[in-house]
Amino acid sequence: MANQEDNFKKVISHAKEYGYVFQSSEIYDGLSAVYDYGQNGVELKKNIRDYWWKAMVQLNDNIVGIDAAIFMHPTTWKASGHIDAFNDPLIDNKDSKKRYRADVLIEDYVAKIDAKIEKEVKKAEKRFGDSFNKKKFLETNQRVVEYQEQGKSILSRMARSLEKEDLADVKALIEELDIACPMSGSKNWTDVKQFNLMFGTKLGASAENAMDLYLRPETAQGIFLNFLNVQKSGRMKIPFGIAQTGKAFRNEIVARQFIFRMREFEQMEMQFFIQPGTQKEWYEHWKENRMRWHLSLGMGEDNYRFHDHEKLAHYADAAADIEFRFPFGFKELEGIHSRTDFDLGSHEKFSGKKLQYFDHETNRNYVPYVLETSIGLDRMFLAVFSNSLQEEELENGTTRTVLKLPAVLSPVKAAILPLVKKDGLPEIAKEVIDDLKWDFNVTYDEKDAVGRRYRRQDANGTPFCITVDHQTKEDQTVTIRHRDSMEQERVSISDLRRIISDAVDMRNWLKKI
Repeated sequence: MANQEDNFKKVISHAKEYGYVFQSSEIYDGLSAVYDYGQNGVELKKNIRDYWWKAMVQLNDNIVGIDAAIFMHPTTWKASGHIDAFNDPLIDNKDSKKRYRADVLIEDYVAKIDAKIEKEVKKAEKRFGDSFNKKKFLETNQRVVEYQEQGKSILSRMARSLEKEDLADVKALIEELDIACPMSGSKNWTDVKQFNLMFGTKLGASAENAMDLYLRPETAQGIFLNFLNVQKSGRMKIPFGIAQTGKAFRNEIVARQFIFRMREFEQMEMQFFIQPGTQKEWYEHWKENRMRWHLSLGMGEDNYRFHDHEKLAHYADAAADIEFRFPFGFKELEGIHSRTDFDLGSHEKFSGKKLQYFDHETNRNYVPYVLETSIGLDRMFLAVFSNSLQEEELENGTTRTVLKLPAVLSPVKAAILPLVKKDGLPEIAKEVIDDLKWDFNVTYDEKDAVGRRYRRQDANGTPFCITVDHQTKEDQTVTIRHRDSMEQERVSISDLRRIISDAVDMRNWLKKI
C-alpha cells in the first residue's frame, strides 16, 4: 500500500510540474476537490473527449450529439429520483472527527483482500514460470478461492443493506470487519446517515420570487428531456443514441484521490433508445464495444475488468462497471446500464407530455427502453496519465521519467529542436513548425543541451523530437527521435507530416475497435 501511495504522489506532483493539473484557487490555499487543467492538461482532456466523440458519434450513423444546459427545471430532479434518493451513506469517526463514505470504507477493505489475491498470483507466476495458468489458479487455489468468496460475500451484504436502506447493518458490517479510521486508527464510529449530493442554487432577481434550482448531478437527464426534440427533428428511427459531454456537480463530502472524485467534473454519456425486449442484446453489445474502445488505446488488457453490480438501481435490469487499475487499486471508470423505460416513463408522468415513439414496423406507440454508457472524462484522464507515467532504467545505469501517453492523445505531438541557437538552425526549425502546426500541436525548444531537452519532452509525453542540425542545411534532412524506444532516424523534412500522422491519426487507432 505504501508503494501505491508513493506512486500516486508522483502522479500528482508530475501533473502539476508539467502543466497538466493544478489545485483550483491555489493562491488562496485552494478549494478542496476542485481542480484546474493546465496548458497540457486541457489538450490531453480535449483529445480524450474527441477520441470518445469520434468513436461514439461520428462513426455511428444512428448516434447524434447534443449539448444541454446545466440548469434544468427543478421537477426534472423529482422525476429522476435525485431529490428523494441521490444519497451517500456517511459515517463519522468520533475520535478523529473525520467523515467517510461507509460504502467506500468497506470497498477499501475488500480492495486489500484483492491485493492479497494479486500477491498470491505474483508468487505463483514466479514459481511456475511459462507453464502458469492464471485462470486455473484463480479457480482452484484454495487460499485464493477463500479470499474471493470473502470479498464477494462482504460486497453482497453491503449491497443488500444499502438497497433495503438498512444503515444499521452497514454500520454493523464495518464493526464486524474491525475497520478503523484511516487517519487515527480509532474504531469509535457514529451511526450511518444518508446525505443528498445535489448542489442547490436559486434563479430569479429577488429572493422572495426566486425559484429553487440544482446544478445538474449528471448529464443524462438533459438527453431524456430532449428525446422527442432530437427524434423528430433528426427523423431518427429506433434504435438510436444521443451522446453528450459536459460538466456535472456533486457535493461530495468525502472527495479524495485527486481528480478521481471531484465536486465539479465532466461526463461523457450516451443514451441508446431501443425497443422493449431487446435490452439484453444491446447491453452485451455496448459492454463489448466500450471495452474495445478502451483497449484500442493500448494501455494493457490486465488493467481492465468488468464488475457486475450486486446492487441494481430499482429501475435497472442489468448494470456493469468497466474498472481500471488506478494507482490506488481497481476502481470504476465507466458504467454500462440497462435502465428499462424508467427515465422516459417518469418524465412522461411528471410532465404530462407523451414521450413515446411510434414504430411504423409494428404499428404501435411505446416508451423506449434505454441503454446507457457513462464515463467520467476526468477519471479517464487520470487512468491515461497514471498508467503512462513510468520510471525507466536505461542501459547506461541512469533512469528517465517518461510519460508514455498513447500518441493519439498526447497534448504535443512533436518538439522541434535546433541543435544550437545559431548558424541559421533556429530559423529552419521555425519553418518546420510553421509547416507542421496546421496539422499538429507542435512546440519549439532551444534551451539546454539536446539530451536534456529530450528528457524534458519525454516527461511531458511528447511522442517525437525533431532535431535540426548542420546537415539539415545541406540535404533538408532532420533527426527524428521516438519517445518510447528512444530510437533515432534520419528523415527528410518533407516526410515529417506523414510519419507523425501515421502515429497519431485517430483513424489508425480507432480501427482497432
